[in-house]
Amino acid sequence: MTIKEALQLFKESLQSEEKSYTTGSINRAIALLSIPMILEMAMESVFALVDAFFVSKISPDAMATVGLTESVITLVYSIAIGLSTAPVALISRYIGENDKAGASKVAMQAIYLAVFGALVTGIPGFIFAEDILRFMGGSDALIRSGLGYTRIMFGFNIVIMLLFLLNGILRGAGDASLAMRTLWLANGINIILDPLLIYGIGPFPEMGVEGAAIATTIGRGTGVAFQLYVLFGGKARVRLFIKAWQLDLPVIGRLLKIAVNGAFQFFIASASWIFLMRIIAGMGSVAVSGYTIAIRLILFTLLPAWGMSNAAATLVGQNLGAKQPARAESSVWRTAHFNTIFLLTASVIYLLFTTPILSLFDKTPEVLEAATSTLRIFAIGYIFYGYGMILAQAFNGAGDTATPTIVNFVCFWLMEIPLGYLFALRLDWGLPGVCWAVVISETMLSVIIMVLFRRGRWKTMEV
Repeated sequence: MTIKEALQLFKESLQSEEKSYTTGSINRAIALLSIPMILEMAMESVFALVDAFFVSKISPDAMATVGLTESVITLVYSIAIGLSTAPVALISRYIGENDKAGASKVAMQAIYLAVFGALVTGIPGFIFAEDILRFMGGSDALIRSGLGYTRIMFGFNIVIMLLFLLNGILRGAGDASLAMRTLWLANGINIILDPLLIYGIGPFPEMGVEGAAIATTIGRGTGVAFQLYVLFGGKARVRLFIKAWQLDLPVIGRLLKIAVNGAFQFFIASASWIFLMRIIAGMGSVAVSGYTIAIRLILFTLLPAWGMSNAAATLVGQNLGAKQPARAESSVWRTAHFNTIFLLTASVIYLLFTTPILSLFDKTPEVLEAATSTLRIFAIGYIFYGYGMILAQAFNGAGDTATPTIVNFVCFWLMEIPLGYLFALRLDWGLPGVCWAVVISETMLSVIIMVLFRRGRWKTMEV
C-alpha cells in the first residue's frame, strides 16, 4: 500500500458514510473500523493522563483519592461496558442481516437498561461515599479532602452509563467515526475544564480534586447530548424515534440475556481490582499515588488497544449476521496480530524510558519508585494482553458473554486475588507482588481464551 492509499484509507475511516464490513478485503475492514475506534479510545487515554497530571500536582492524598474512587467506580464502568455488549451483539447481527428496523428497536430498549443501571449504582454510591473511601483504606484526612469527588462521580454516573451504551449502539452499527467524535468531544471538554476548575484559573473558583470530577461530568454529559443528537437526528445507521419509546419486554429479555453475563464479566474483573487496591491502600498514600500514576500510563496504551478489540467484536457480529463465520474468525486473528504488535512496541518504550516518563507526573522519590516498579512489571505482560483482550471481545461480539465471564472468574477471583495477597503480604513483596499477580493472571487468561476460541463454538451462537 502506498502512502497516498494509506492516507485515503485513513480519511475514509473517519467519514460517517455507510460502509460494508462483510465483503471485500478483511484488512481494509479492520482498518476502517479500528482507526476511529483506536482514536476514540486514544482520546480517553490522553484525558486519563492529563487528569492524572493535574491532580498529582495537588497532593499525594488527592491522587490517592482518585485512585481509591476509581477502583470502586470501575464497578459502574463494568456494568456500563457489560450492558453495552448486548446492543453491540444484537445490533451488529441486525446490521449484518440488513435489518435496520430491528437494530433501532434494540437501541431504544437498551437505553432503559442504562438508566436502570445508573439508578442502582448511583444512589447507594452517593449515600455511602464516605463508607466506601473508608472501606478502601482511606485516611480521615483523605476522606475529608476527597469525599466531594467521590459523591460527584457516583451521583452523576448516569452520564457514564449512557456514554458507554450509546457508543456501543454506534459501534455495533458500524458508525465507529461517530463514536470516536463523541469521546473526542467529551474528553476535549474535560481537558479544557480540568485545570480551570482544579486550580481556579480566571473567573473559575479553585475546587481542587472536586473540580476534576465536575469537569469529567460536564464533558461526558456533553458527549451524551451529542450521541442523542445523531441518533435522533438520523445521522447514524441506527435511528431513535421519540414516538416509539414503549417498553418491549421480549427485546429487553434478549438484551438482558447477554447483558447480565456481560456486566458480571466486567464486574468480576473490576472487583478483583478493588481487592488489590485495598491491599495497596494498606501500604500508604505514596504507594497508592505511584500505582495510580502508573496505571494511568498503562491505560494510555491499553485503551487504544481496547478500541481495536471493539472493532473485532463488531466484525464478528456483522459477519455472523451475514452467515460468514470463516470471515469472522479471520478478522479476529488478524486484529489480534496487529494489536500485539502495537502493545509490544509500547512495552519496549515503557521499559526503556520509564523514569523520564514518570518524572513528568511526580518527582517525589518514594512515589517515583512505586510508579517505576508498577509500570515495568505491567509492561512485561503486554504481549499476552494483546491476544487476550481481542479474543475475549470476539466472544462478546458473537453474543457469547458466558465464556469470558467464566474465564474471568477463574483467572481473577481464583488466581489474581489469592496471588496478590500471597505475594504482597505473606511473602512481603509489597507493591511489586500485586503487580506480578496481575501479570500472571492476565497471561493465563489469554492462554485459556485462545484455546477456547480455537474450538469455535462461538460461531454457533444464536442471539
